[in-house]
Amino acid sequence: MSQPNPGPREVVVTHALRTPIGKFLGGLASLSSADLGVSVVTDLLARSGIDPARVGEFIFGNGRQAGGGPNVARQISIRSGIPDTTPAYTVNMACASGLKSITLAADTIRAGRADVAVAGGTESMSGLPYLLRKMRTGYRLGHDRVVDAMYQDGFLCPISEMLMGATAEKLAVEFDITREEQDRYALESQQRAAAAQAEGRFDDEISPVTVHGRKGDTIVDRDEHLRPNTTMEKLAKLPGVFAEKDGTVTPGNASGITDGAAALLLMARETAEELGLEPMATVGEFAQVGLDASRMGLGPVPACRELQERNGLVVDAYDLIELNEAFAAQVLACRRELPFPMERVNVNGGAIALGHPIGATGARIAVTLLHEFKRRGGENALATLCVSGGLGFATAFHRAQQ
Repeated sequence: MSQPNPGPREVVVTHALRTPIGKFLGGLASLSSADLGVSVVTDLLARSGIDPARVGEFIFGNGRQAGGGPNVARQISIRSGIPDTTPAYTVNMACASGLKSITLAADTIRAGRADVAVAGGTESMSGLPYLLRKMRTGYRLGHDRVVDAMYQDGFLCPISEMLMGATAEKLAVEFDITREEQDRYALESQQRAAAAQAEGRFDDEISPVTVHGRKGDTIVDRDEHLRPNTTMEKLAKLPGVFAEKDGTVTPGNASGITDGAAALLLMARETAEELGLEPMATVGEFAQVGLDASRMGLGPVPACRELQERNGLVVDAYDLIELNEAFAAQVLACRRELPFPMERVNVNGGAIALGHPIGATGARIAVTLLHEFKRRGGENALATLCVSGGLGFATAFHRAQQ
């Protein structure tokens, strides 16, 4: 039971895990968003050793909700063994859903409304259904379109009336970002992710997933979307897909359609001390902003500027940065607007290599960031991303002082 608190409390993350990221229609395709969330949350609680009854609030992001059942966070919470007396709710802030969940959980703990919270995000893009919009009222005669929920609820922005990739093309033109620059950035993402996987740098953050099948169980314990044999020559052969002529955004320099989930255990510092749990980091300030939906890829720029106003830290003050790679053009445009230290950005690769399971990504980049932050040391770390519909989000983490 949480206790009234006279002021804001320091919030720490003690455990952070993610599933492997499954490629589209790959090893995790048979699992729903709820299934993926249950897998990682169950492991998170087991590794922490915490009594599930200590969890005072459960918040999970999910961006593509068609057919997933009501309040997927509540489904995950109950199925993970957390008592039914613990409230749970789902956040849909598109690409920022998982990161927003973390900041909401942190604010809940700071306010003294809970001592412990689980936050994260989940997405099964492989499981998104097709829609027959007129089926409920019936068809008298003739044909009708089957609508892809992935397209309707994600790829197409109803505000800008543009595909997400078209917004990246717009930034490429605006900032004069060439196809070669985009491909070179994509290649670096693939190379960094392949090196991280080969060297075992993802091992501590990955929670293996058991997939039940007719021929027995399969354990998925490695990210599936990586293409370690990528070369500039191979990337150059891929067609642009979002512009009628001379398009530069391709499947090779854009993030992948994938499945996955991520979860973090947050608590008040005094609760962590009581339980004997070592913090990975403290949760700092966050910023969320809106901007022109057709330029949504620039979202991290005003978000990081607003965050600087809140905590006084310029982007160069962060020892590690995760800037989600929706598109190479979008990351490079952000770099043109704000001097991100690219040698510290996405050091283990990003969504171009790993994939972008929408509702999980915000939490996924936080998990990856915190594990690398713990490994390398430092004072400050930053997670930031652009958000479809014209939003930007940024969250700071800091070394937990002993």
